[in-house]
Amino acid sequence: MFRVICVLIGYFVGCIQSAYVVGKFNHVDIRQYGSGNLGTTNALRVLGKKAGAITFICDILKSVISFAVCYKLFGGNIMAGVYASFGAVLGHDFPFYLKFKGGKGIAATIGMTLSLIVTFNPLIAVITYTAGIIGIAATNTISAGSIVFSVAIPVACFILKAPYELTAVTAFMCVLAIYKHRSNIERLRAGTENKFIKKKD
Repeated sequence: MFRVICVLIGYFVGCIQSAYVVGKFNHVDIRQYGSGNLGTTNALRVLGKKAGAITFICDILKSVISFAVCYKLFGGNIMAGVYASFGAVLGHDFPFYLKFKGGKGIAATIGMTLSLIVTFNPLIAVITYTAGIIGIAATNTISAGSIVFSVAIPVACFILKAPYELTAVTAFMCVLAIYKHRSNIERLRAGTENKFIKKKD
């Protein structure tokens, strides 16, 4: 039962759409611009670096706060925190009050890995963040780095001998991240994905 409670707590925290709120402060409905995605990358492209940074930090904090609350609520149970972060990703990806159209959950997933540094093993950050950075550097795209980062999490959990349930949940989150990036994957295959650093003419 604690799993359901934690997912629900995380979901409602995750439903706080940072990009949407930041956009409204700038008198912009970000859903109508760029990719229409309610995430950091679109906020950065549409609203600029400051708005992108605020969105990124807030989306990370949604997951960190959800993790911390449920971790403490259930007596230091690491899986309570993980399920809460999973819920935050679901809330971010599928907010009920925005027709279930949100972001792609990468910043919220980063929040979970930050929490796992303290509660599980700091090496999870070394493995996953390095993988994500390599993905970005090799392709010059945020989406590829995000996908590689997501795949690296259950792999890192397996390597670091995490509890089976933790590995299983992060594997499911990986599948969800790949699903949310399916249009990016098509553009990557076609060579038309937006570049992280654009070359000057």
